[in-house]
Amino acid sequence: MTDLKRYFLTGLLVLVPLGITFWVLTALVNAMDQSLLLLPESWRPEAWFGHRIPGLGVLLTGVVVLTTGLLAANLLGQRLLAVWEGLLHRIPFIKSIYGSVKQVSDNLLSGKGMAFRKVLLVRYPHAEAWSLAFQTNVPDEVMRALPDDHVAVFIPTTPSPVNGFYFYVRRSQVIELDMSVDTAFKAIISMGVVTPVARPDNGN
Repeated sequence: MTDLKRYFLTGLLVLVPLGITFWVLTALVNAMDQSLLLLPESWRPEAWFGHRIPGLGVLLTGVVVLTTGLLAANLLGQRLLAVWEGLLHRIPFIKSIYGSVKQVSDNLLSGKGMAFRKVLLVRYPHAEAWSLAFQTNVPDEVMRALPDDHVAVFIPTTPSPVNGFYFYVRRSQVIELDMSVDTAFKAIISMGVVTPVARPDNGN
């Protein structure tokens, strides 16, 4: 019975990561396959081959993203993009959504922003507990309103780090960690199961 239990757990350790990886990839492929709906019906795989071919949407999405990047990288593309963004900024409701999403994507994807550059420890949800947090930016209006030096922190939830809490904390009350953002995300998503392995001290 002990061997049976051990074999069962070993099987789970092998199959669970594979199953979750397959599930995530399948969800991504299905989502990107929706880009095929942008094509005329006569151009879609169903019209050519008589059935759906999974993954063609990934290819189309990649081509669209690459083409957009190539167009936006030259002078003419930058001018067209500026005209398009100027048009969006004139629409009252759309400009708020587009402006916010644009700022977030610029910070996260361009590598020039200051989003999630430092991993911190902050006291949350009470004074006797510590939580991993990411330092973000403090708006100038908030900085002027606060009497002391504060930092903006995002505290992600576990195991879904896309949700969380956004706070302003005194700089003196946070601990800056020598930890990469990727390592912190792994620890949060895995609920602390996946953590960096401590290196042996050669001096001992």
